[in-house]
Amino acid sequence: MIGGLRKINRYLLAGAGTIGILACGATVARAAENVQALEAALTSMQEQMKVLQKQVQEAKAAASAAQAAAQSGGGGKSDLDLKVKWKGAPELSSGDGKFKIKLRGRLETDYDHIDQDTRITSFPDVSGTELRRARLGVEGILFYDWKYLVEADFANDSVRMKDAYLQYQGFKIADQPVLFRAGNFKTPNTFEDETSDRFVDTMERTSFINAWDIERQIGFMTAYYAPHVNLAAGIFGQRFPSTADAPLFPGFTGNEDVTFAGRAGVAPINREVNGVPQVLHFGASVRTRTAGNDQPFFIYGPNARGADLHLANAPVVTGRIGQEDTFWGVEGVALWGPFSLQGEYAQLKVNLPNGQFIRSNPPGSKPAGLLNTALNPFIGVPDPDFNGWYIEGSWFFGGHKTYENEATWGRPVVDHPMFHGSGGWGAVQLVGKYDVLDMSDTAFNNAGGCRNTQLYPGLSASAAGAPPAVIAPSVALCGEMKTWIVGLNWWMNPYMRLMFNYAESNLGSYPNTVITASNTRVPKGTSIFGFDDATIRGFGMRAQVDF
Repeated sequence: MIGGLRKINRYLLAGAGTIGILACGATVARAAENVQALEAALTSMQEQMKVLQKQVQEAKAAASAAQAAAQSGGGGKSDLDLKVKWKGAPELSSGDGKFKIKLRGRLETDYDHIDQDTRITSFPDVSGTELRRARLGVEGILFYDWKYLVEADFANDSVRMKDAYLQYQGFKIADQPVLFRAGNFKTPNTFEDETSDRFVDTMERTSFINAWDIERQIGFMTAYYAPHVNLAAGIFGQRFPSTADAPLFPGFTGNEDVTFAGRAGVAPINREVNGVPQVLHFGASVRTRTAGNDQPFFIYGPNARGADLHLANAPVVTGRIGQEDTFWGVEGVALWGPFSLQGEYAQLKVNLPNGQFIRSNPPGSKPAGLLNTALNPFIGVPDPDFNGWYIEGSWFFGGHKTYENEATWGRPVVDHPMFHGSGGWGAVQLVGKYDVLDMSDTAFNNAGGCRNTQLYPGLSASAAGAPPAVIAPSVALCGEMKTWIVGLNWWMNPYMRLMFNYAESNLGSYPNTVITASNTRVPKGTSIFGFDDATIRGFGMRAQVDF
C-alpha cells in the first residue's frame, strides 16, 4: 500500500514538473514574440520619421524659394514687380533694384521772442511765429547708378526750389562710389552747412555761414566719400533762388556769377566699440566767387540775425561791396558716445570794385532797370578781411549722434523712441555754443569803406510814422557780433524733435559815422558808433518733423 502511494507521488511530481517546464517555455516564447513585435514597431517608426524629415526639408526649401521669388519679383513671372519699405515715408522700388522712389519732406514751425535793444539799434522787439521750413520732394534711383533728388520749400507763402540734382554713382574706388552731380545744391563748404538743418543742434547755423551766403548754387560737382576720407570740388554759376530772376539790367547781356568750391577732410577715428560711436574728424574748405557783370555786387551780413534767431534783424551789414571774394575755413569734430564737440574757423577776403566807374542801378532811376555808371566810391579803400568762428558741445541722454561718410552729422540714435505702445520717452540733448562774427576790419572802416547801410532799416519818406521829409541816415554797420547760446532738444524719436534756444548777442567794434544830412531822424553832426554796446536777447522754440 505504502509502496503504491510512493509511485503515485513520483508520477504527480513528474507531471507537475512537466507542466512547469511547458509553462515556462510558453512564457519565453511569448516574450520572444513581443520583442520581435517591438523591434518591428520601432523600425516602422524610424521609417516614418525619415519620411517626415524629408517632407519638412522639402517644405522649408519651398518656403525659401517662394520668399526669394517674392523679393525678386518672382523671377520675372509676377506682374507686380514692386517692393515696399517704410523709412519715415513710403519707399517703392523694383524687385531688381533698378528703380527706386521715396517721398521726403520736413516741417519746422518756430516761435521767437526777441528783445532787440531798441534804444540803441532802433530795431523793434519781436514776438512772432513762422513756418521756418515746409519742404516736400522726392528722391530715388534710375537704372541702378543714377540718383535724383528734387525738393521745394513752401514756407511763408513763397515757393523756392532747394535741392534739385541728378547724380551718377556707378564708378567706384575701394567699394565707394565716385559721385558726379549736376543741378542745384550746396557748395561743398564747412561742416555745419553741409549738415542738414534737420540735424544741426541749434535753431540756426553759425553766423558766418549766413553772413557770407554759403548756400546752394547751380553747378557741377564731383565727390568721393569714404569712412575715413572725404573729397569734393565743383564749379557753380547762378545763385538760386537768384537775387534777380532776370539780368539786373534789362537789355544788357553779360555774365553770371562764377564760383569754385572744394572741401576735403579725414577721419582718422571712425568706429563703434561695444556700441559706443567714436569719431575724430578734421577738414578744410575753400570758395572763390566773381560777381557777373549783369548782377549786383556781393553783400555781407543781411542773413546773419541777432541772437542767431531768424525773426531778428541783421545788426552787422556791409552793403554791396564785393566784386570778388575768397572764403577758406577749417573744421574739427569729435564724437564719443553721447558727447560731441565741434568747431570751425573761417576767413573771407573781399576784393572791392576797381576802376574809375562801377555799374549802378540806383533806386528810382528813370527808366527803371537801365544800366548806369557811377564813380567808384572804393578808390583808395583797402580790401577788407572778415572772420568768424564758433565752438559747440552737446550731450545726449538716451541716445547719441551719428557721423556720415559725407563728413556730416546724420540721423541720431534714440534708445527709447516714443512710438505707439513703446513706452519710450525719447532722448534729451543739451547744447552750448559760442559764435563770433567779426566784420569790423579797421583799415577798411577807417577809410570809409563800410557804406550803404541804414540805422533804421526800411524807413523811407513814406514809412508809417515818418514825417515826409525825414529819411533814415546811412551809417556804417560793419561791426562785430558775439553770441552765446544754450539749448535743449527733445528727440521724441529719430524723426521728431522739439527745440528750445536762449541766446544773447553782444554788439561792438562799429566805426564812427558822423551824420551830415539834415533831414534824418538823427540831428546833423551827431556821431554814431553803430550799435556799440547793444545786446540782443532772444528765446526760440521749434517743433520739427521730417520724413
